[in-house]
Amino acid sequence: MMTAELIKQFSNITLGEEQELCDIEHALKALRKKILTLDFENSMRVHDPQNSFQYLEVLYKIRQLTERLGSLHPGGEAKEHNELIVYAGDLFDMAMARLEEEFVYLLTHYKQPIEQGLVSFRSTEDGSVDDFSSSSFNEEQCDGKTTQTETTGGSEYFATDLIQHGALSAVKSIANFMVLSEYDKECSQAYISTRQSAVDENLGSLRIDKLSMEELLSTNWTKLSSLIKRWNRAMKVFVQVYLTSEKRLSNHVFGELSESTADLCFYEISLSSVMQLLTFYESVAIGPPKPEKLFRLLDMYEVLNDLLPEVEFLFQEGCDDIVLTEYNEVLLQLGESVRKTITEFKYAVQSYTSSNAMARGEVHPLTKYVMNYIKALTAYSKTLDLLLKDTDRRCQHFSTDIQSMANQCPHFTVSALHLQSVTAILEENLEAGSRLYRDDRLRNIFMMNNIYYMVQKVKNSELKIFLGDDWIRVHNRKFQQQAMSYERASWSQVLSFLSDDGLCAAGDGASRKIIKEKFKNFNLSFEDAYRTQTGWSIPDDQLREDVRISISLKIIQAYRTFTGRYYSRLDGIRHLERYIKYKPEDLEKLLLDLFEGAQKTL
Repeated sequence: MMTAELIKQFSNITLGEEQELCDIEHALKALRKKILTLDFENSMRVHDPQNSFQYLEVLYKIRQLTERLGSLHPGGEAKEHNELIVYAGDLFDMAMARLEEEFVYLLTHYKQPIEQGLVSFRSTEDGSVDDFSSSSFNEEQCDGKTTQTETTGGSEYFATDLIQHGALSAVKSIANFMVLSEYDKECSQAYISTRQSAVDENLGSLRIDKLSMEELLSTNWTKLSSLIKRWNRAMKVFVQVYLTSEKRLSNHVFGELSESTADLCFYEISLSSVMQLLTFYESVAIGPPKPEKLFRLLDMYEVLNDLLPEVEFLFQEGCDDIVLTEYNEVLLQLGESVRKTITEFKYAVQSYTSSNAMARGEVHPLTKYVMNYIKALTAYSKTLDLLLKDTDRRCQHFSTDIQSMANQCPHFTVSALHLQSVTAILEENLEAGSRLYRDDRLRNIFMMNNIYYMVQKVKNSELKIFLGDDWIRVHNRKFQQQAMSYERASWSQVLSFLSDDGLCAAGDGASRKIIKEKFKNFNLSFEDAYRTQTGWSIPDDQLREDVRISISLKIIQAYRTFTGRYYSRLDGIRHLERYIKYKPEDLEKLLLDLFEGAQKTL
């Protein structure tokens, strides 16, 4: 408000037609003195936003006097009149320049930081796992998607005041005066320039590096994967907190004057930062479609797609659609990159070859990698359904049985169809790899281990919903068939020495010799199987126990029967222990050493 002295100076001025030019000149000079007294750039003075209202009152009086001056008809004092008009205009310009400085000062020195709670409300960087960041199939990987904290409410829920409340009223009043005084361009430019610096500062606080597209394309994947997590977090905070708050501030300052001015200011303030963020997403999207990138690509797509309604709301009244056009283009590029990467992943599984078989017949790293990979993909099923449904008609590599299972499963989706196709490709690869084994018995162990691993991974995860009970039943039969084939190939010969063949027709002397040969050959055959198969591996405890029990039931029962029937025939022979070396309990204990992956010898 005006000081008492200034009010007294204006109390004697009557703004009528008869007003003397000298009185207006005296008043203008008094106002000029007042302007110089209110030195907003004096760093020694304690600034108070309320000073802005005093200054606005002075400016209002200058404008009032100038308008009145223009309406007078001075007659013979035209020269003095014109000079005073120029003086008043210069004074008003000088005062407006100082007002603009005050405007910038308030915006700069009374800005306040975003509450830390809002900045970290949807962090996905901390506690996340390093998932499938390697293109190698040689290591089992962790799940791909980090659990995120969900939020409620729309964009306005995260809006916060960027200018301290005590200064906000002064900022709005200055903007109102400048616009109404036809200084709208100067006001807008000052506001845009100041708030752009604040936005850049906020963007910097999110710990994201300003990298060119060339730098991003040349960054190694391990580092880029870490950057993506940080960038996703920054994108959500930037849109849902910073831009939402920035939009609200622009509307508060300019909204009552002109919505178009408010929208234009917000657009100019945010354009550069938004485009910088989108450049990062675009750089990743146009990179080569490597399988290890899929989960990060899906994370990026989901972040942008989830934020799309808010971005559309923020920029719906912009001066043009550059932001929305670029935003949607980047979304399309990410979607296409996801589709290409899935195709590349399938090709990588299909074309993977190994020059050597797994020495102990254990689960292949490829099986572990692929099953954990598709297990992790189930967390993105809705996004995959969205991205793959338009291209599914072009996928000709799905087998007929997969299509049939798709018709049977009530929960079957496009993404489920793709997951099933991956398991089919994996099985084909395992079948091809199993041909590297010269020993059919170990080949059966290898296939049994791998198919069993696939079944357990499906049964104990969300994959069960996507692949269905029929898939599990089919593959249960497959690994059981491999187990039975192994038993026949591995133990049939051992059991053949415990049969009665050749004993019934032979005489006592001949039968005793045959019995000794049978026991001798059984011992050799069993010991050979023991030596070989203790070096083989069945990693799963339950499966290993089941296979041992099945073997034990057959071997021990046959051995007990044969020994009980023919032991007495060998009474009195020398070195009986050479033929009947083991008790049934000994064999039962020895069978517990099988499939431990460490070869033993009797």
